[in-house]
Amino acid sequence: MSPLQGRTLATVGTGVMAESMIAGLLRGRLVEPASIVASHPRADRRAELAAQHGIRVTASNVEAVEGADVVVLAVKPQMLPRVGREIGPHLRPGQLVLSVIAGATTTALEGLLGHRELVRSMPNTPAQLGRGITVWYATPETSPEQREQAKALLATLGVEIEVDDEKMVAMATAVSGTGPTYVFLVMEALVDAAVHLGFPRHVAHDLVVETLEGSALFAKASGTHPAVLRNMVTSPGGTSAAALHELESGRLRTVLSEAVWAAYRRTVELGEQLEASAAATDRPAGR
Repeated sequence: MSPLQGRTLATVGTGVMAESMIAGLLRGRLVEPASIVASHPRADRRAELAAQHGIRVTASNVEAVEGADVVVLAVKPQMLPRVGREIGPHLRPGQLVLSVIAGATTTALEGLLGHRELVRSMPNTPAQLGRGITVWYATPETSPEQREQAKALLATLGVEIEVDDEKMVAMATAVSGTGPTYVFLVMEALVDAAVHLGFPRHVAHDLVVETLEGSALFAKASGTHPAVLRNMVTSPGGTSAAALHELESGRLRTVLSEAVWAAYRRTVELGEQLEASAAATDRPAGR
């Protein structure tokens, strides 16, 4: 039996990621549509969610969280202070709050919500296809049952990994959360290079996408270190060796490493800003 069986779920800020969760839950029949309520400020978006998934919708964040067993926070980071102070007084002990907000630490969430049963998570965009990966951390105040609920919920997005050190969620934000950005940029650059060689753009697109997908599947199936796989296709004096020489000369590894570190620093910075906002809140934490 699903740990979400008979539970009610509320999504606050029902954008793409929250909708992916809703679709996954309904696809897997983990909950019934009537057990889900989604809040969104725009009437057209609420109508779209209701028509697409048959769930309840509301313009009120407070109405959404009242009575819910699990609350998914999916607002933009800059909206969290306002939304957190709005719904915090209406949360009760026993509710699980699961955040997919980039940079939002559990310290910031606790300060803004006055609530301690929290899960901080970081999915990525392939979650829209159920092929994402999510790293998540649960506060000590969450019960084993709540952790199972979080695990089941995040599994609807793809692979989920629980960590016991919250810093790893920030690190994952820079690697897997931001990771599709790096891949799409490489994809775009390869497509443009293929067009420069003379391929029609639609052919170049297919060549690159299929190559990237096949290579990723091969790496996953083999379980072999990428360096070994790279050596398998690099013959002495061959085309791969010539290409690798140019990539290394262009500091590709260093640039990618610096990009990951930049994303990590920005994640930490967002967390510090949200914690500062939470510190300015008079509401006592500890519910």
